[in-house]
Amino acid sequence: MTARKFFGTDGIRGTANSWPVTPEMAMRLGMAAATHFRKSDPRRHLVVIGKDTRLSGYMLEPALTAGFTAKGMDVVLFGPLPTPGVAMLTRSLRADLGVMISASHNSYQDNGIKLFGPDGYKLSDEAELAIEELMTHPLDEGLAAPPDLGRAQRVDDAQSRYVEIVKSTFPRKLRLSGLRVVIDCANGAAYKVAPKALYELGAEVFAIGDDPNGFNINREIGSTDTRAMVEAVHRYRADIGIALDGDADRVVMCDENGRIIDGDQLLGLIAQSWKQQGRLSKKAVVATVMSNLGLENHLKGLGVALERTQVGDRYVVARMLEKGINVGGEQSGHIVLSDFSTTGDGLLAALQVLTVMVETGKRLSEVAHVFDPAPQKLVNRKFTGADPLSRKHVQDAIAAAEKALGTKGRLLVRKSGTEPLIRVMAQAESDDLVNEAVGGILAALDRD
Repeated sequence: MTARKFFGTDGIRGTANSWPVTPEMAMRLGMAAATHFRKSDPRRHLVVIGKDTRLSGYMLEPALTAGFTAKGMDVVLFGPLPTPGVAMLTRSLRADLGVMISASHNSYQDNGIKLFGPDGYKLSDEAELAIEELMTHPLDEGLAAPPDLGRAQRVDDAQSRYVEIVKSTFPRKLRLSGLRVVIDCANGAAYKVAPKALYELGAEVFAIGDDPNGFNINREIGSTDTRAMVEAVHRYRADIGIALDGDADRVVMCDENGRIIDGDQLLGLIAQSWKQQGRLSKKAVVATVMSNLGLENHLKGLGVALERTQVGDRYVVARMLEKGINVGGEQSGHIVLSDFSTTGDGLLAALQVLTVMVETGKRLSEVAHVFDPAPQKLVNRKFTGADPLSRKHVQDAIAAAEKALGTKGRLLVRKSGTEPLIRVMAQAESDDLVNEAVGGILAALDRD
């Protein structure tokens, strides 16, 4: 595959106001994407833009708008809206393109841009590479004539539209009445919509992380730092805790005792429930190479195969589309239910878990621990400069760890597509094997 200049695992991402997340690059992206998606027919072409709550969103949004309108595309601005909401409304408004301004679970200093095609799915590698090539063209190439410039307008009801779509995935015959729910919005894009949806379905809602100020997104809160959710569950004697990330496309939960339920357990629970109801389109679920062996064994016991992909929810979605599978996800909490959505949706996934609770009348602690995880260890190691995975002694350490694990475990060493990190993950039959494998690789990474 051709080397990427701008796009990573999940769009373009980096430190705000530093390359490649600058106003100039955002305008170039808007112009390039407009060129790629505009057709030859005379109709008005439309792009929709949503964002999370980062301060830098105010910088990137007008730059993108300038790029799109300069090429003759009309722009609809949603304001703060979850990533899955942008995907849904791209289709609903019959737009040619959807854009989400967000760095997902990263801190406020970072920002990023994700693109969705007219079908609401993230762009293919081929489409991203084509746009990257167009971004290198001169800025004055193919500009619209003055009468053909695009127009921009804000819409006030995007959040309400998303709430209604998400609520429709919860069975109409059921209510959340009597359930005390903590919802951690990570001071991000879902700070209004998530509490509203749960309240309108009848839950007693205790919202935290619902006061964004441009700087506090994902800070000591949300799906990447669940301590606030757990503390709130204890404080309010809640039945369930739901923690979203900054753009609300992933979810981590906890039961009434504060026990964390990660994406693998959620995926196993939803797959199990849908299998019992005959709702699985195929006897298979899609996950990534990061998912625990325990999930694979649990699904095997249900007669359900586990299809693995490389890391990234768009690769999960691509495999789901290829194989006709309607349930997939990642250990990190991206849960994709293609009957309802084209991408990960943390709130939608949480509603499926709440459905199981209401239908069974059981506490979350009784239904959510569906398998015993195999011993697993994941360590992220920051790096600067050249890729450390290219060093021979690191490659030798990886080979030695793979040999030691043999058929008794799994090893994954990869460079993050969104941050300057090397991720080292091992799963095995025992903690000793896991610790030995990870420790040897970390020691090699720490050598000069």
